[in-house]
Amino acid sequence: MPAQGRKNVHGKTGVRFKAAYTKSKYENMLRNVVTDLVLHGHVKVTKATSTDVTKEAARLVTLTKKEDVMNAKRSAAAFLRNVKDEKGVSALDKLFNEIGPKMKDRQGGYTRTLRLENRRGDDAPIVMVAWVD
Repeated sequence: MPAQGRKNVHGKTGVRFKAAYTKSKYENMLRNVVTDLVLHGHVKVTKATSTDVTKEAARLVTLTKKEDVMNAKRSAAAFLRNVKDEKGVSALDKLFNEIGPKMKDRQGGYTRTLRLENRRGDDAPIVMVAWVD
């Protein structure tokens, strides 16, 4: 009979049930990465994650072009983290005051994806997502 007791802890029978990487964890990771992209201008992620990062970044830039600014800011604030950069500028302010006006005349294609090396541990392809100037 297997050992009873606490689950998902290292014991004499090892880890019995591993916590899954759920959808909510993936969405939170995506929010963190897109916030870093807004704050720093570029971010290194795996190729699979870069597609979702590009989609969300395009959605946020499209929000900056809306005429109803308050509603657009609320929608963007619901997604972005409340984090500030080294100068004390929040991600939301940087999105609406710097990135949005730069992309005003573009119809799409706000980010570029540059292929880097493969990750050493699992050989996953790493790319850098950056804003187009």
